[in-house]
Amino acid sequence: MALSAFDDKSKQPLAGDLKETLGRTGTHWDSLIAHIAAEYAPLEETWNYSGKNWRWSLRLKQKKRTVLYMTPCKGLFLAGFALGEKAVKAAHDIPLADSILTVIDDAKKYAEGRAVRIEFKSKKDLEITKKLAAVKMAN
Repeated sequence: MALSAFDDKSKQPLAGDLKETLGRTGTHWDSLIAHIAAEYAPLEETWNYSGKNWRWSLRLKQKKRTVLYMTPCKGLFLAGFALGEKAVKAAHDIPLADSILTVIDDAKKYAEGRAVRIEFKSKKDLEITKKLAAVKMAN
């Protein structure tokens, strides 16, 4: 899986650098944040450096609950979720492609849930990510 494009621990990503790195997916980055902010207000946006393996990512939280993580990569970004088992089961009850369900089922399990990461490359990924956010927050 791709690492964040931003590897300098001492320098949080800036808007201009983010726009350049994401390229065409920058509009989807902004659309996803706007959607999550509207659906799960109040929303807190926090940049975190998670070590040399994942580097910088943006965490979107509603109160104390993380909705999702957004990791900027060159020309795309990762939308990451920690899905509990109830959310995994619920994901199978909504219309999602088999390939997405396989990603969910094969995701590594941690105490906080399965680490599901979706490569966000195009507008169709926005709908998938919205559905996964809804499943996570409902479960």
